[in-house]
This record gives sequence, C-alpha cells and structure tokens, in this order.
Amino acid sequence: MTARRYLGSRQADLAPGESERIQRLGRAVIETEAAAVTALAARIDAAFVIACQYMLACAGRIVVLGMGKSGHVGGKIAATLASTGSPAFFVHPGEASHGDLGMITPQDVVLAISNSGETEELLRILPILKRLGVPLITLSGRRESTLAREADASLDISVASEACPLGLAPTSSTTAALVMGDALAIALLESRGFTAEDFARSHPAGALGRRLLLRVSDVMHRGERLPCVTLGTPLLATLEEMSRKGLGMSAVIDAEGVLAGIFTDGDLRRALDRRVNVHQTPIDTVMTRHCTTVSAEALAAEALQLMESKSINGLLVLDAARRPVGALNMHDLLRAGVV
Repeated sequence: MTARRYLGSRQADLAPGESERIQRLGRAVIETEAAAVTALAARIDAAFVIACQYMLACAGRIVVLGMGKSGHVGGKIAATLASTGSPAFFVHPGEASHGDLGMITPQDVVLAISNSGETEELLRILPILKRLGVPLITLSGRRESTLAREADASLDISVASEACPLGLAPTSSTTAALVMGDALAIALLESRGFTAEDFARSHPAGALGRRLLLRVSDVMHRGERLPCVTLGTPLLATLEEMSRKGLGMSAVIDAEGVLAGIFTDGDLRRALDRRVNVHQTPIDTVMTRHCTTVSAEALAAEALQLMESKSINGLLVLDAARRPVGALNMHDLLRAGVV
C-alpha cells in the first residue's frame, strides 16, 4: 500500500464498496484505451507509408492542426516530431482563420487531427490549404468524413468506444490520435537515420544532452592543473605533485613528454605495503606502466563507461603523440552531471 497525504475534511467519505467500484472504473478505462491502441496496429497500411513519404519529402515544416482536445494532442505530436528530426509546429485552427494561416507555406505539409472529420474550424481553412497546394494528412475517426475524403493520406484512428461511460469525453479517441502521431514520428526518425546524438542536440539542457554532447575536453583538468612528473622523480616529490593537484594520480612522462606510466593512490598503498623509502625510491619502480587512457575528443559518457568497466576512478587524456594533455576523475563527471 502506498502512503497518502492526510486530507482531513477535504477527503470525501466513501460508501461501503465504493472504493472497489472506483478501482474497477479506473481499470476499465485503461482496458478500453489499451484495446483502442491495439486496434491501430492493423491500420498501419499504405496510407501510413504515403503520409511518411510526404513528411520525408517536406522542404518546409510539418504544420499540425487540431481543435479542443485534438489540439492538445496535436501540440504534443508537433513537439515529438520536432525533437526527432522532423521540423514541426502547431497552429490553432481558430487562429488560422484570423491571420495565422500566413504561417503555412507551399513547402509545408499539414497534419490535421479531427475525430469527427467535420471540425468546422478545419473545414473553413481547407480551401486555402488546397489553394496553397500543401499535402494534407489527416488523423480522423471517420473514413467517410469531409476531412478524410479531402486528404492526400487519411489515417484511421476510429475507436470502438470512448472510455468515458457517457461516451462524450474524448478519451480513447485522443489516446489513439496520440499513439498514431508517435508511430509517424518514430517511423520518420528511423527513415531519416536520426541518431541519439541528433536527439541530444535538440535537448542540450537535459541529462541525455549532457551524456551525449559533453566531451572529455569539456571536463578534464589541463595545463597547470594536470599532475605530471618525469621519469626518475623521487616518490616523495610525486606525492607532493599529487597533493597539489588533488586528483589522486599523476602522469609520468619521459624526456620527450610521452607518457611512460601513471602513479595513483592505489600504487601508493601497494608501495607502502612493500615498505619502500619515499625519499629515495624513483617513481619508475612503483608506477603502473600500462594504464588506461582516453582522448580529449571522446564523449564524457565514454570515459565514464571506461572507468566503470576497468573499476578505476581516474583517466589520463592523451593527444595523438601519446603526450598527456589532461586528466579527469569520477568526481569531475559527477559535477558535470554525466553520472
């Protein structure tokens, strides 16, 4: 049982058996809408392919139209299309008759949503759309409706019944329209070869954007902040370098600046277990020679995956000549929101 907030006098008293009845009603709604969605699968036909062809060939924008609840669904469909590689926007049909038709150009494709197919505001602007010569795709619950007959591609989103017991509130029908819109968007995404990185570019502020757009070069420590010593440096001096830079590791380079190895906190523990003399021991004898590295151009998410797979907490960043140019650890990725 989930916890609920105490509402006191604001919580309605239920008659005996009312709680069970409410639960049955909720389940019935979900079952009715699920059946409506399942029925759509059989209607992915030639008209669906034609609709996708028009959208793929669109040199302008996909303009989504819909009134009332269909308008709310249309706004979501337009947003989904736009974020998955098919530029789109929503236009309110009522406002279209008062100037917003100027937003539609001959290079566009129109996607109109109307369960009845007889929505007055849509039929009013239909002649203008025809005059512009824009392809018209419709999502309609009636194949014989005016809107469906005038469409270049009409997709059937009819439902056996609304989930509303009165048969009045748009429920199953709006869910069907929403799902058909998703089907179009994802079919277009696949056809365009749209990638996760493309998706991230339109979501730069989200977690996915950070994971797919952030590079190692964006988060690594470089220049004076890069811990680095040369071969032959005493262990004590290496520890001082590590303490100053605070990354729990240090690169070890040869005379040409090429990476020779790495010394980490783990290497220090192992050296102390062997009771080495920190004043006299050169770093060469206690460092790890073959270490995991990454390039500055790699995605920060790749660096994270590399650290997790190797069970390490830090990485050195090398250029093409294997010279250290940076370093990063798990804390840097945490701060950047990659983890």
